[in-house]
Amino acid sequence: MGAIADIYADLDTDVSEEEFREAVEEKIDQMGGLADEETAAMLIAHELKDGEVEGIADVEPGMDEVKFLAKVVRVGEVRTFERDGEDEDGRVVNVEAADETGSITLSFWDEQAAAVADGGLEPGAVLRVKGRPKDGYNGLEVSVDKAEPDEEVEIDVQIGATTSIDDLVLGRSDVNVRGLVLDTDSVRTFDRDDGSEGRVSNLTLGDETGRVRVTMWDERAERAEELSPGTPVEVVDGYVRERDGDLELHVGEAGAIEEIEESVEFTPETAAIDAVEIGQTVDIGGVVRSADPKRTFDRDDGSEGQVRNVRIQDETGDIRVALWGDKADKEIEPGDEVFVADVEIKDGWQDDLEASANWRSTVVVLEDGDTTVGPGAGGGSAGTDDSGNAGLDAFAGDDGATADAEAASDGGSGAGTAVAAAESDEDDVVEFTGTVVQTGEPVVLDDGEETMSVETDATVQLGQEITARGQLRDDRLDAEDVF
Repeated sequence: MGAIADIYADLDTDVSEEEFREAVEEKIDQMGGLADEETAAMLIAHELKDGEVEGIADVEPGMDEVKFLAKVVRVGEVRTFERDGEDEDGRVVNVEAADETGSITLSFWDEQAAAVADGGLEPGAVLRVKGRPKDGYNGLEVSVDKAEPDEEVEIDVQIGATTSIDDLVLGRSDVNVRGLVLDTDSVRTFDRDDGSEGRVSNLTLGDETGRVRVTMWDERAERAEELSPGTPVEVVDGYVRERDGDLELHVGEAGAIEEIEESVEFTPETAAIDAVEIGQTVDIGGVVRSADPKRTFDRDDGSEGQVRNVRIQDETGDIRVALWGDKADKEIEPGDEVFVADVEIKDGWQDDLEASANWRSTVVVLEDGDTTVGPGAGGGSAGTDDSGNAGLDAFAGDDGATADAEAASDGGSGAGTAVAAAESDEDDVVEFTGTVVQTGEPVVLDDGEETMSVETDATVQLGQEITARGQLRDDRLDAEDVF
């Protein structure tokens, strides 16, 4: 066959053999005769291979150029924009494409965009893509330099198919996921950089493979207040992002969350309460042994917070759980079976461990009944699996701004059970026992019925239960002793 033909035959490229031979001749001329045909052919082959990746998962922003195969999943609409210093508007079409390793956005510009808009590209087509990757608005994008159809290649990606939660991949878009609503939060508002007001809300979704936090933007944010825990739903056209090391599923203007009739099973895996340690973020579950009243307090920034303490017990032990912010509004009573996910284990009062359920946590109340939660069904019971971990039976049933979700609930440590104030035998000297709900100057204690501002130099911790003794002046307790 000859050296050039042999080297070309080993290549997987969209360059024709004629073009390859012309490039070899040009390389020989460039090197002034210092390279023979075989050497020049090997150099050209190396240049053609440069940038080729095994799959979409290997594409990274910052690469000069990439080449890969992908199946078209969805073709977007043409958008026009003004270019600086030019009279003619620019055009762009975003195309969602995928392979077995992940998904990516392909950006087609100007003449290419016009060809795509005229019906030149349909979902299901397999493309050989060459382009430049970058971080885009909704994740990784490739600005396409060249894309040609390849009818001989098969890529195992189902168009419009649902994805399980454990198969979610960072950067993937056009995702459909079916799951069970486990928990919902209220709608929050925030100010964008352009001065407009945005809206955002969250819910937690679970299926038989795991769970994921779903973030809904603007018009879609209302769904969090329309859906109840235990409702089976399908997220349509979501996109995957990362926050604090965890994957999240986002729903913007193009997406939706729709109720479905099918039953969805979710099987939580929980840690044994007696095995948790300070600093861990864990999932726990069990029966509520006691539940304190909800308390409100003033934060240092002047905003009002709220917290409620419950004690949860499984077969290995029990632990106090502080429910902060919206979590404190959950209807939880002694005897209820609950699943609490993503709680932070902290050092509580008197060296007793406690679990803090903040804005990232999920709190699910399991109803009595069978182990399938769907429309009209109930939940499961707590137990311990063969590994020693406590478990619960299965139950079923686009904006660039960052929402101030953290500000909507306090992630501090839990508070203890407050004790009412008592007046001592000495005249003008009082004692007040309560939980520290504000540190600094002054310290604020809460006994469950009233709060007391305390002037003290003592070092105290949020959530600590203390007694302050001293004289009461202008509705403030000037503490001589704190114990």
